[in-house]
Amino acid sequence: MSQPRIRDGSPALPVDAVIPKLKEVLRESVSAVLQAPPGAGKTTRVPLALVNEPWLDNQRILMLEPRRLATRAVATHMADLLGDKVGGTVGYRVRRDSRVGPRTRIEVVTEGILTRLLQRDPTLGGIGLLIFDEFHERSVHADLGLALALHSQELVRPDLRILVMSATLDGAAVARILGDAPIIASEGRSHPVVVKYLDRPLSRTLEATVSAHVEHALKAERGDVLVFLPGGREIRRVARLLAETGLPRDVHVTPLYGDLPQHAQDDAIAPARPGTRKVVLSTPIAETSLTIEGVTAVIDSGLARASRFSPGTGMSRLQTVRVSRSSADQRSGRAGRVRAGVCYRLWPEQEQHHLAQHTTPEILQTDIAPLALELAAAGISDPGELRWLDEPPAAAYQQARALLTTLGAFDAAGRITEHGRAMVSLPVHPRVAHMLIRAKRIGLGALACDVAALLGGRDILRGEGTPPDADIRLRLELLHNPPPDAGNIDPALARRVVAESAALRRQLNVDIAERSDYTAFAGLALAFAYPDRIGRARGDSGASGRFILRNGRGAVLTSAQGLSAAEYIVAAELDGGDRDARIFLGAPLTESDIREHFADQIDSVEHIEWDGASAKVRAWSTERLGAIVLRESRITRPDAAAVARALMSHLRSDGLSLLTWSEGARTLRERVAFARARSDEWPDVSDEAIIEALHLWLTQQIGKADPVDSGADIDVHAVLVAMLQWRQRIELDRLAPTHYTTPAGSRVPVSYSDPSAPSIAVRLQEMFGVQSTPMIAGGKVPLTVQLLSPARRPVQVTRDLAGFWRGSYFDVRKELRGRYPKHSWPDDPLTALPTSRAKRRGE
Repeated sequence: MSQPRIRDGSPALPVDAVIPKLKEVLRESVSAVLQAPPGAGKTTRVPLALVNEPWLDNQRILMLEPRRLATRAVATHMADLLGDKVGGTVGYRVRRDSRVGPRTRIEVVTEGILTRLLQRDPTLGGIGLLIFDEFHERSVHADLGLALALHSQELVRPDLRILVMSATLDGAAVARILGDAPIIASEGRSHPVVVKYLDRPLSRTLEATVSAHVEHALKAERGDVLVFLPGGREIRRVARLLAETGLPRDVHVTPLYGDLPQHAQDDAIAPARPGTRKVVLSTPIAETSLTIEGVTAVIDSGLARASRFSPGTGMSRLQTVRVSRSSADQRSGRAGRVRAGVCYRLWPEQEQHHLAQHTTPEILQTDIAPLALELAAAGISDPGELRWLDEPPAAAYQQARALLTTLGAFDAAGRITEHGRAMVSLPVHPRVAHMLIRAKRIGLGALACDVAALLGGRDILRGEGTPPDADIRLRLELLHNPPPDAGNIDPALARRVVAESAALRRQLNVDIAERSDYTAFAGLALAFAYPDRIGRARGDSGASGRFILRNGRGAVLTSAQGLSAAEYIVAAELDGGDRDARIFLGAPLTESDIREHFADQIDSVEHIEWDGASAKVRAWSTERLGAIVLRESRITRPDAAAVARALMSHLRSDGLSLLTWSEGARTLRERVAFARARSDEWPDVSDEAIIEALHLWLTQQIGKADPVDSGADIDVHAVLVAMLQWRQRIELDRLAPTHYTTPAGSRVPVSYSDPSAPSIAVRLQEMFGVQSTPMIAGGKVPLTVQLLSPARRPVQVTRDLAGFWRGSYFDVRKELRGRYPKHSWPDDPLTALPTSRAKRRGE
């Protein structure tokens, strides 16, 4: 094996000579980026006289990689080139694993580590150079890390050097936010790659097409095969198909994805053993940073799995999407790292031109609650204070802050709380961090660690063609009581979950669970993490597994299962469907737990509304957790003002018809209207005027009735009387008397239904002897007299009673005398005595 060499071809150096040699290399290339004055533009070399780099003598270099696998691989490769071991001059740090020592000068870290370092020390003391490798992947952590690093550089570290590296990124945009930094282009060394396309779109399943191409590549090419698939599900299917086809015995199939144990990942990227070949089935994890020696053929499905966050639903959904052209180029380049190769693209060539040029940055399409919390911890509430390649979307950012406020990370003024700072210190999503802290306080820390570990990776339950049971309690029980055989559990994933839970317990300083029934509180733990996804069974759905969530969204279980009959649930994993989101992971919850642990978020609201169906005011109170109604009860004596508002609203829209008007109230209103027609001094009693005056009298009247039963009990007569002045009440009897007393002594009501022509209806015989028409309003307005037959049927309507006696009376007499012989029909009605009775016998 050849001796490791530095870039210029010299043999491996002793460790103490690494930094001087690194300086020499930097003079030839990187120094242009580090030292060139602003506006230098694209630069490939700077005169050595301009280079002055004392900053490197006592400073470390921090190199960021987008993935843990790449971080370890890059650190190992650089250490090998130096003839050293990882943890010496070159080390790495990833979550739950680090290899650094006192001699470490170059530290390779995942991008999330940088934000942790910046939270602890915004000055990044001891670090002279930040290198963002593979920046074109544009993870949220990379964008945030660069924005915070630039902020630190501007405020406290003007000497901090920042280098951004990428194979496919548009460097001009990055150079601008770096202050017009120079761009150094290096073609590097690569071997030719022949790209082959399908003649037509896929005519069978993706897995079957991939399997057939793997067989072809193994026959047509000499080296190893790297296959890009969107996710673990497709990797397992292709592996199964290849096993069924019977590959040659010297060919080994190895999966490669992020959830694999480290030793399995190392096996996938290690060179094939002599005399053997391998097929690596990989997610996009192998697109960049990794060189899998021996690969000469790449098979690209053209697909990837991406998280899409919807501010409208507050949910993220994993979607299978087409890769960009830059990603396709990265993938094909894997075939030409060590020798000439070939790339089989599983799509027609004409489709290549329809692919997006670059992958959409993660910050524009994923949940940015972690970013919002990190910014708040750095004292930044407005992302506009920083320099971004792409600023976080406003809607998603505001929704993230709303969620963090619900979780208690922000106070009412939007400032980060002590609880929020505690959440930042945990290397998990803010939801999960909140759950861990809250659960620990009530003695459920161990349970929360198990739940957090289960939420942090792929499902340990295997589904046979359909999603497995959604109840997280099944998974918790399997973790602590695994079956003798593997059954439907993935043992490797289960071991990782157990290890992750143990690491969290150590960090939180909690003991392993001692309670035998601790899984019964799984729903409560999940509710701490997902308070917005607490759900209640829909009232009309029985046990069909359909729920309404606190955020107002509908959710449904994918099949009939134990959770279908739950009254309350917490949905931890959903697909964010357009109508009802499908629930893939959740747990039952009790109402008592909701009331105990979310009491400050339960709203008690009184509802007082007009019910058109029953023509009543309904008054009831509800206790709500968001869109979930916990309890509803009738209010027997509601607030009169609130009832008044409900009635007022209905009266304004539908008028006064809902009130039951007594005859006295109706008559009084008509009498007042008659008086007002003659003088504006009288109150307006039209519908519109009464409604306008509702606020003056309605509350008082409601207090005297039972408006919850009906609005008809309101004393409208009293309302109208209250609208009159004391003087007007007396005057009204003179102007518009309620009755007319006939000469026969009968009290006949006066009708004011037509204010311009008040009238009376009286039997003809009672008006004998009346020489002129009766008058009201101080003798100014004649009454319209409706004369009735003995059977009280109208026979004449007149406002000229004297004229009637002289003329029309005789025609009426002629017609009715034979029909009513017992009643008086005198020849001279003006001299006849009025009577209300029929003739006595013998008259």
